[in-house]
Amino acid sequence: MKQGAVRSDYLDWLAEAFEVARRFTPLPDGDVVVGYATGYDAADIAPFVTSLRAVFDGPVALVVDAEPALRAFLAQHRVTAVDAPVWRGWAPHPVMQRFVAFAGLLGDRPGAALACDVRDVIFQAPPFDPAPEVLEAYVEAETPLADHAFNMKYLRALFGEAQARQLTDKACLCVGTIVGPRAEVSRLSRLILSLAATPRSEIGGAFGADQAAFNMAIHQGLTAMSVRPNYGRVATLGLTPGETLKFEGGKVVNPDASVSPIVHQHDRHPHLEAPVHALWGGGLELRRRVRPKSAGQKFEKLKASLRRRMPELR
Repeated sequence: MKQGAVRSDYLDWLAEAFEVARRFTPLPDGDVVVGYATGYDAADIAPFVTSLRAVFDGPVALVVDAEPALRAFLAQHRVTAVDAPVWRGWAPHPVMQRFVAFAGLLGDRPGAALACDVRDVIFQAPPFDPAPEVLEAYVEAETPLADHAFNMKYLRALFGEAQARQLTDKACLCVGTIVGPRAEVSRLSRLILSLAATPRSEIGGAFGADQAAFNMAIHQGLTAMSVRPNYGRVATLGLTPGETLKFEGGKVVNPDASVSPIVHQHDRHPHLEAPVHALWGGGLELRRRVRPKSAGQKFEKLKASLRRRMPELR
């Protein structure tokens, strides 16, 4: 008897996504920085761009909306503006879509890559000094995954209770900053996309699925990776007690008095957010991380929540 092929919205999208990734023109050989910034304008991403250009002259590419003022700002700072893919049908949350762009823009080319969040990342020193020899993943919390409800929620949703339980004592790693050889970051991006195909489409395509797939890939040894402590090349500050952080001499200073080249989630701390924006905001409006949602956005969030609770024929 002929076996029918499994299908889901996510699997259909994934096939299209791999085709789209192959159609991207990779950035020139050498060290590069890539990010995914749809839904943002120049004010949102100014600290990222201006602080990066103060310490890095190489190619930078951001996937952004076709907004003229934003694109003019990027051109002024020699940042390549990349159009977001237009999908034929269903598509996951942008946190998953970004790995299609990362894979395509990096390609199998020589050099190092930083693939990262945009709105809440700034730079304080050259991001590739020292040059990464392998993929690097960065710890974002002192306590293990078991203590982080958001991460455990999506690990269970993507991979089941038993596999999630196997990772409870592992380090909590942040997918928002990935550094390594370009070909390896590209390969990891495709792996993350593939791992998220297991559950229902609305789970694998949800905000949080990227973090779960990233932690699973590393802690189960599916990719060769060097796990680095917080406050090294990257400082991830969202879970760091605010009273242990300072802004001195134009730099965000870590609890151990070190200064990291890449700072992630500084905006979780108002006493850092304001001076960072004053230094790197380019005179544009300070945009808060949490903003009021429109009626349309609230409705879309409700629809997504309902879809995650419905069965999917496969």
